[in-house]
Amino acid sequence: MNRRRSVMEIFPQRVTKLWNEWEIRVLVLISLLLQIVLILLGNRRKYKPRNRIRVILWLAYLGADWIAAVCIGVLSNSLGDDCENDSQKTKKIIWAFWAPFLLLHLGGPDTITAYAMEDNELWLRHLLGLLAQFGGAFYISLLAWKGMALNILAIPIFVAGLIKYGERTWALRSASSSHFRDAMLPRPDPGPNYAKFMDEYTSKKSEGFNASFKPVVEHSAKVYCLDPDASILQVGYAFFNTFKRLFADLILTFQDRENSQSFFHNTTWQKAFAVIEIELGFMYDVLYTKASVSYCRWGHLLRSVSLSFTVSTSVAFLLIHKHEHSTIDLIITFLLLVGAIFLEIYAIIVLLSSDWTMLWISKHKKASSCFRLPILQPAEKRWSNSMVQYNLLSLCLKEKPIKCVGPLQRLLPCIGEMWGKYRLGQDEGILHRFSYLYEMLEEHSYKSYVTVSTDLKALIFQHLLDKSKSVNMEQSDANAIYKRLCAGRGDLVLQKEKYKCDINLGWSVEEDFDRSILLWHIATDLLYCTKDRNPSSIESPDRRATSQFVSDYMLYLLVMRPFMLPDGIGQMRFQDSCAEAIRFFEDNKAGIDGRTEACQKLLQVNTEVSPLKVKGDKSMSVLFDAVRLAKSLKSLKTDGELWSNEKKWEMICDVWMEMLCYAASQCGWKEHAQQLRRGGELLTHVWLLMAHFGISEHFKISQGHGRSSVVVT
Repeated sequence: MNRRRSVMEIFPQRVTKLWNEWEIRVLVLISLLLQIVLILLGNRRKYKPRNRIRVILWLAYLGADWIAAVCIGVLSNSLGDDCENDSQKTKKIIWAFWAPFLLLHLGGPDTITAYAMEDNELWLRHLLGLLAQFGGAFYISLLAWKGMALNILAIPIFVAGLIKYGERTWALRSASSSHFRDAMLPRPDPGPNYAKFMDEYTSKKSEGFNASFKPVVEHSAKVYCLDPDASILQVGYAFFNTFKRLFADLILTFQDRENSQSFFHNTTWQKAFAVIEIELGFMYDVLYTKASVSYCRWGHLLRSVSLSFTVSTSVAFLLIHKHEHSTIDLIITFLLLVGAIFLEIYAIIVLLSSDWTMLWISKHKKASSCFRLPILQPAEKRWSNSMVQYNLLSLCLKEKPIKCVGPLQRLLPCIGEMWGKYRLGQDEGILHRFSYLYEMLEEHSYKSYVTVSTDLKALIFQHLLDKSKSVNMEQSDANAIYKRLCAGRGDLVLQKEKYKCDINLGWSVEEDFDRSILLWHIATDLLYCTKDRNPSSIESPDRRATSQFVSDYMLYLLVMRPFMLPDGIGQMRFQDSCAEAIRFFEDNKAGIDGRTEACQKLLQVNTEVSPLKVKGDKSMSVLFDAVRLAKSLKSLKTDGELWSNEKKWEMICDVWMEMLCYAASQCGWKEHAQQLRRGGELLTHVWLLMAHFGISEHFKISQGHGRSSVVVT
């Protein structure tokens, strides 16, 4: 006790008294504020890729549960200390009335139940928290119970709080990997009765008949599209119910492939990507929100109960006698009631303006005229529709220096110089201990966002459509062909009849995938910055610009999202290539004034001898291997005639399309699911689009049941 008093005496008695008086009030208001932040920003991360939104949400998500739990503990401790004094207990009855509101806050808003996929796996912890926090709030109410009006008004709020907290726990459980997977597992299927069939076959043979088999082919049901607008949501939802199995690593059947191809082979790229956006939007809702609870009949009933209880309690609070309570406590109580109603009404508005409601309206066209309200417009933003750009040469040339404020801005040049020496291996000082911080600032400075262009979407769609139509489903090895298409990482493009350049360029796509990305990224940049001066050459600006966009995007994945690519040593290769480029530019800085001059300098280097023979294999740099690739691309010939820029960029663009598709197919479902909360990733859309075209290794069932009959002749 003395020890505690000595600690408390660090603060003046006046400050301590003020804090004891305001501690609970401040915590309750902070808890309400965090709930408002969560419900307003919870869905925005679905289409906002910026770090700012994610950081605010992360702090609010972690702080909301912690603040509410601490507040319940402080309340129970405060009321427990004063429980022997009836007058003090009467004054603090209104504090006890706040306890069920904290249960409401612990239930969280509908727009965010899990910050990350890992939170869904902790649903048992939340269930235990529900029991513990409800017990704490109930204990607080018992301590303050005097049969007064506020004690009775706390009961409906308790019910609403239990409903909200229970909804959150159930949503987390439903989205956990094991339960999500189990919910989609089909019933056990023993297949046709083989023993009975063989008994019949044997008996016919023994009777002297000439018995034989006659297979009965299973036919698949087709997806029939309705008229636009109304049908696009229905088609998206139908495919979502089938292809959500990809997010549980379950297999698909040949019927699923045929159903999907029947739609995607006969639609436009605009509709195809719209369907993909709708599917991934539904998937985000299932994994990270209360969609599994909110959009079912039980969910509507529970919401009606919680809203009606909250509103009725608010009305009753305005009518009861409450003059014995302080004005500030009454204001806080009023804010809690208004805040609870606001959270419920905002959640209903979000529900009514969601794709789930629009889907219901499109299925009940007769009822749609009753819902012509401004809030009932389809969600325009289902993902960020952006892709990150990251360029190696731009980084090495320091085209975008890191910007900070205050004294840090003056220190950055020194830190940058030291970091540059460390990269070159010239300094092993203390800076490497803080390398992560500087790298993070540097990455943020050189990372930029661009909108995914319509040209790029059209090219991706056409690339996959051509691949899918090239497979004849009647072939016995159709699955093997699809598997080869998934494994193509640029080599299939180089082997095409119209290019036939795999002999000259095949080495650039044969080794590790991360090495191929770096080689083609640098080579693409070299060609992009040094235009061919051949006046007779006709250039395709769409393919050229698209190639550059995909090139920078793939480097971003390699450097900042390596877990979305096949395992490799891409980070080492990137660092060594940067170190070699920085050294080269430092040695030739007199003649370099921008990226164009830098690229020209690199192309002037004699690369007749392989860099591996000169440098050995200790350094993983691919800088001058990429220069060799760029020179090979510039000198491509057919029948002794140089390729036009149009043909050259068409081939480069096709290689990048195939690399993008290969990266998408090799990325695990968990990594794709994680990106949905970061504004979405183009790679995830390509992955799902590939599955719809049948280009996926998840299609394991290729024949279905061998329904056969015995034919007697």
